[in-house]
Amino acid sequence: MKVLFVVPYPVGKAASQRYRVEQWLPVLDEQSINYKLVPFWDSSTWAILYRKGYTLQKLIGLVTGMLRRLLLLFQLPAYNYIFIHREATPVGPPWFEWLAAEVLRKKLIFDFDDAIWLPDTSENNAAAASLKWQQKTAQTIKWSYKVSAGNNYLKEYALKYNPNAVYLPTVLDTHQKYKTQKEQLTAGVTIGWIGSHSTVPYLKLIEPVLQQLEQNYTFDFIVIADQKPDFKLRSLQFIPWSEQTEIESLLKLNIGVMPLPDTEWAKGKCAFKALQYMALGIPAVVSAVGANTVAMPDGVCGYTCSSTKEWYEKLELLLQYNELQTKLGRNGILWVEQNYSVQAHAHTLLSLFT
Repeated sequence: MKVLFVVPYPVGKAASQRYRVEQWLPVLDEQSINYKLVPFWDSSTWAILYRKGYTLQKLIGLVTGMLRRLLLLFQLPAYNYIFIHREATPVGPPWFEWLAAEVLRKKLIFDFDDAIWLPDTSENNAAAASLKWQQKTAQTIKWSYKVSAGNNYLKEYALKYNPNAVYLPTVLDTHQKYKTQKEQLTAGVTIGWIGSHSTVPYLKLIEPVLQQLEQNYTFDFIVIADQKPDFKLRSLQFIPWSEQTEIESLLKLNIGVMPLPDTEWAKGKCAFKALQYMALGIPAVVSAVGANTVAMPDGVCGYTCSSTKEWYEKLELLLQYNELQTKLGRNGILWVEQNYSVQAHAHTLLSLFT
């Protein structure tokens, strides 16, 4: 069996692709399944893609990526399955997907982990967003042999267009990468968050809570990201994200947070930050939105919050009681191992190729 992974990003550069595609490759190796990954963006363009300026370089990178996709069509007959993560091209209609499925009659497996059918315009992607094809996700789902959805909200959307949609959560390798337990008996307490420039604005939802907590408690608030946030917090510490130091940085946290607005886009999120915290024995405090309410059992591995008052109360509780941090953290490790690990869902991944 041969599988072609048509992916957006250079290998090792984006969390979505690393956890939805790249971490599954050893499972395919064990089954003697041959595969190849073909990113759209090259490394040099990816390095500047979300930085201001560089318009000409970005345009050259886009055109080059489109040409590579066109040439890739000639290689498709050699593969049994074409696995597309999110989209084959970042702008325009799904011409690659249509040609692969409807003209070349290849078995498409479509994987998505966000509500990518919704417009999601920000300062960083305003120009590109205007070139998006609104019906791309629905059309690709219709043409696909099978669909892999990161949460049940996404699966329900996919089932409108294709009955062969399965729920495959974003999972963690608890035997290799996420195998260290946070030691909660530390001199001070650290609350923290991990994410990217696109989700940093969500932290504004709990900035007033953190400011209020600062008046009554001593703690550090760590942000692990690719850009330093502009927050008015005296406890703020910034750690630049890198794949090499990701686990080391996370283990600095005693408490992990994941605030989300109650929007359709947020409902498409897959609770990944909460899973990262729990897998390392870090209790999570999250917004009671979308997949968070399923992935994070309230009161067992942390807390789900529906109001500013609840955010303050739950964080205060964890700040006051170190033994509670330890108890909830241990519960989280077991929960992720049983329900959100590579080992727990390998059979689901392999079922896509049958």
